[in-house]
Amino acid sequence: MRTTLLLLTSLCTITLRSSAQSLRIRLQDKQAQPVIGATLRLTDPADTTRHLYELTDTLGLATFQATTGKTYWLRATSVGFIPLQKVVQAGPKALTFRMDPENIMLQGVSVTAARPLVKQEDDKTIVDPEPIAATSTSAYEIMEKTPGVFLDPDGNVYLSSTNPATIYINGREQKLSASDMASILKSLPPNSISRIEILRTPSARYDASGSGGIVNIVLKKGVNIGLTGSVNAGVNQGRFGNQFAGVNINSMRNGRTAYLNLNFTNRNSYEQIQTNRRFSPDSVLRQDAYTTTPGQVLYVGYGLGFAPSRRWDINFDGRFSWNQANAEATNANQISRVSTGRLIADNLNTVDNRNRILSFNQGFTTSLKLDTVGSELTTDVSYGFIGTRGVQDFSTRYIQPEGQTTVGDGSFTNQRHLIAAQVDLKYKLTPDLTLETGAKTTVQLFTSDAAYFNVVGQTRLPSRARTNQYDYHENINAAYVQVSKPFGAFLLKGGVRLENTNMDGRQYVPADTTFKIRRTDLFPYVFLSRKLVEIAGYELRSYLVYRRSITRPAYEYLNPFAQYVDQYLYQAGNPSLRPQFTENFEANISVEDRPLFAIGRNYTTDIFTSVVYQDPANRSIAYRTYDNLGTNRETYFRVLGVIPPVGRYFFLASAQYNYNDYMGTYENQPLRFQRGSWSFFTFHSYKIDKRSTATLNAFFRTRGQLQFYELSNFGALNLSVNRKFMQDKLLVTLTANDLLFTNYYQFALQQGSVQANGLRRNDTRRFGLTVRYNFGMRKREERTNMFNVDTPTQ
Repeated sequence: MRTTLLLLTSLCTITLRSSAQSLRIRLQDKQAQPVIGATLRLTDPADTTRHLYELTDTLGLATFQATTGKTYWLRATSVGFIPLQKVVQAGPKALTFRMDPENIMLQGVSVTAARPLVKQEDDKTIVDPEPIAATSTSAYEIMEKTPGVFLDPDGNVYLSSTNPATIYINGREQKLSASDMASILKSLPPNSISRIEILRTPSARYDASGSGGIVNIVLKKGVNIGLTGSVNAGVNQGRFGNQFAGVNINSMRNGRTAYLNLNFTNRNSYEQIQTNRRFSPDSVLRQDAYTTTPGQVLYVGYGLGFAPSRRWDINFDGRFSWNQANAEATNANQISRVSTGRLIADNLNTVDNRNRILSFNQGFTTSLKLDTVGSELTTDVSYGFIGTRGVQDFSTRYIQPEGQTTVGDGSFTNQRHLIAAQVDLKYKLTPDLTLETGAKTTVQLFTSDAAYFNVVGQTRLPSRARTNQYDYHENINAAYVQVSKPFGAFLLKGGVRLENTNMDGRQYVPADTTFKIRRTDLFPYVFLSRKLVEIAGYELRSYLVYRRSITRPAYEYLNPFAQYVDQYLYQAGNPSLRPQFTENFEANISVEDRPLFAIGRNYTTDIFTSVVYQDPANRSIAYRTYDNLGTNRETYFRVLGVIPPVGRYFFLASAQYNYNDYMGTYENQPLRFQRGSWSFFTFHSYKIDKRSTATLNAFFRTRGQLQFYELSNFGALNLSVNRKFMQDKLLVTLTANDLLFTNYYQFALQQGSVQANGLRRNDTRRFGLTVRYNFGMRKREERTNMFNVDTPTQ
């Protein structure tokens, strides 16, 4: 905080005079003809994380705002020419350089270079999803195969921490539950993603919520010259089968862009959870729950964009999905004596859910370039809606002791509206001093209405254990300011974010549980970067980051209504639950924008998590709730190694270790829980010939942890082979996901009076075929890899 205040004070004393003037670069070919449309990147050696970009005009000229007499690094690229790299000095005269032609014949498709799968940009990691998209059937599968990202079976996403990360789409927080977010990702076609941004320690520009970091999924827009598109279809088969088909159309002409994505998916899967729970020294409850989830999803993505001038950029984009999601579950329950093995009780629960989910999101963004050195004013206004209507039939058949079968039914609806508006200003006060500031407001409205009935004889009677109705309103207002400035070999960025939280919840049925939350918090952020050394032309750079964040309990965590799960388990919220705060410290090193090594510490206070307690009135019944348990010190480190994509082979491997130390109180008893876990990831790509590529990716977790559950070792091995046909316009891919069927785990919970263990598995082993055909016309100078799948050059 002190550093931030000093920097802000310095801003007030800085004058806006500068010695900057234009640096003009002219590019010509061998015949002294202008090279039109070349991309130029200008880098300040004192701050290699900042770049300026320009395109050459019809005269081959590009103009930068630079400081007279200062030395810069210049890199120029253009299709058909060998990349040009020069050291230039800003002065009054235009500098002219010649670009040599590249002796490669341009075909319909040609790969000129390989993009890195993972690279580091300041405080975020950029993942190129294209090599993974060819082997996936949805954005959810891409996330599962993304290095440095782990998804649990409930749809939570984890990065460095054992706290879940927050999911953004196109820079907008979705504010959905893990299961709803997973449903959205499963509806996104795999080739709709442009890049994945991983922010383990986001700056003050981003929301302070979510101590687990941020994963921002950036969707593709119409970025191709001319009119292009693709048609894709695929199937994969496990115990159940998935089928999908879609079409993508992109257009960019005369400064106007447009895109349309259509995709239909028919899917089915299963989940099996086997649990053994002791509720007395000589009694054990064994449950075997098997659920199938058939469904159909229609997805539509669309957008329009235009640039009224060279300074303005305006975009409108939206997403729409219709999801028919069903679930058919059976749960066998048996109670027996441990000492004798004698069966005491045996019954079977069945539940049939039929849900219809409608979701859409509309966004409007503007961008105004204030100067030529990077100053920019952006606005973003969006509206999101997700609505669910469902019906449920349930029954319990009593086998031993034999009894009358109980049946019932219910219906439920919920609607979530999310409105967000933000404005961000990035202003270059001087060529090396940047101010960033902005404000944001979000409003979320959520309503839920569930009516359930038990059928007794021929009479339907209301079920108070399942019926409820409530409203929840949330408004979060925020403002931030941060500045960045190089100091010799150092780059310092510091800022602070102010967030005002307003939550109102009211349950009408079965009883009034109104609550209000009003609070205002400050969240500082500091980022320090320094060039360490250059070895064999590769630059090593170090980063130090500090961030404070908050995790707010959702309404479901606060609502004390006891919700029936089965006759042995119910769940209830905790209205006295407090938000948890996390301070994160991380140091990391990258090589040529590739992350190499990181070590960090998360210190969390008032940590809240899902816990299981025995019902004090009946020990055969347990209930799930949320509680503040104390503090947690989490230490982690990760390492990543890469063999650059030269020749036919590319290789990436990473490892991460997390060690958690919980200290607090559980069931009014002191709690001390320590656990260490390893996570490994690897990705391999081998170019068999000019048209065929084989890839392998795998992950493995040892002694994993999911809240207080201790997990066994588990992982997955995925293989794929693709080949191009028809002048490289047709791509056919064969895949095998979780080939060894090892992506399942055993779990154990031993906290307080609760002792449980079990097994959880899903329909993860699948074999598939995907076909993709690209069509359309482009200008010749833009005809590069139409599949956007970069593989090692031969």
